[in-house]
Amino acid sequence: METFYVVPEAQHNALVEAAYKKRGYSGQEAAAGARFCAEATRHGIRTHNALKALHLDHLFGSGAGGCKPKAKIEKVKTRFRGAQVWNANRKLGQATGYAAIETAMKLADKYGVGMVSVDNAFHYLWGGGYVMEAARRGYIAYTNCTAALAEVVPFGGKYPTLGTNPHSWGFPTTGAIGYPIVIDWATSVVAMGRVQQLLREGKQLPPGAAVDENGTPTTDPAKAKYLLPFGAHKGYGLSLMNEIVGAFIGGSLPTLRNRWSQVTEGEKGTCCFFFQVWHPDAMNGGAFAQGRDQTGNVKAVIGDILGHGNEGCMLPGQIEAEAAARSAKNGGLLFSEAEINAFNEIAAEVRRPKWNLADLKTAE
Repeated sequence: METFYVVPEAQHNALVEAAYKKRGYSGQEAAAGARFCAEATRHGIRTHNALKALHLDHLFGSGAGGCKPKAKIEKVKTRFRGAQVWNANRKLGQATGYAAIETAMKLADKYGVGMVSVDNAFHYLWGGGYVMEAARRGYIAYTNCTAALAEVVPFGGKYPTLGTNPHSWGFPTTGAIGYPIVIDWATSVVAMGRVQQLLREGKQLPPGAAVDENGTPTTDPAKAKYLLPFGAHKGYGLSLMNEIVGAFIGGSLPTLRNRWSQVTEGEKGTCCFFFQVWHPDAMNGGAFAQGRDQTGNVKAVIGDILGHGNEGCMLPGQIEAEAAARSAKNGGLLFSEAEINAFNEIAAEVRRPKWNLADLKTAE
């Protein structure tokens, strides 16, 4: 049993916003960054909380030129009414991601399906957060992106030429089961954020997840240099999909992404995002068995899948929903002692009061 400390969301957001503003981001960008990090923490996504977001910004973002504070999104002309193409001009990923999913939902309201493709982006972190937002509001949503770095070795290879390249799906199943089904995964066995989290917590990696600098398999997060795709050739194929989608949008060589000292003139080192949202009414055939409506039919299908002795199986999104319920029950966001200590380093950096463990409520 692990002890967590409860930080009021307003207190968390104030610190995270201050950190982003100190780095030159606008109030709107800082608020979007803090909001996203709070959502990730609320749903138990510890690999993509504010510590990861600010660390990523320091390594590859505003600290390295990969992200431009106060950048403006430029819309590229297209002849397709249900689709938009954006040049993000390296704007903060969370602010861009929120804007893209909102736009895709508006397009879906009008055309049944909405699509937003984003070039010259900075990584948006947890894709599940965007599709979950859409699913809560009644839409089916999908997103993928090219990861910040090429740090995954392709199946059968020896050199990292792929990113962790996540895929994220959200389904509006709250009426059927009480929460959205959210299928969200990196195409590597673990994300690099998990490696960093396990290193902070003094824990080991699962076997077959990473290799050291010599290509030797390791479970030590301190020695993990490169990652491996999940499911061998299957995870490799899904990771490759992100790179191909990104290439159609305008993304360049993955081995140069965010490696700014290696990007030659005329090349690109930025990420790409792809968002697609559709309205359930746009796919409603109306001929449901036993006179069920669409929501009732979804509920019946899920019930059949989880029946027949499968009642103990877990649905994607269930863990996140349970984490959100725990956060709500405890009245704040839950962090480990190691995470609190890391946040206090940020507080010292931006000259904000540190979080005193003795002042925080605990939760098991």
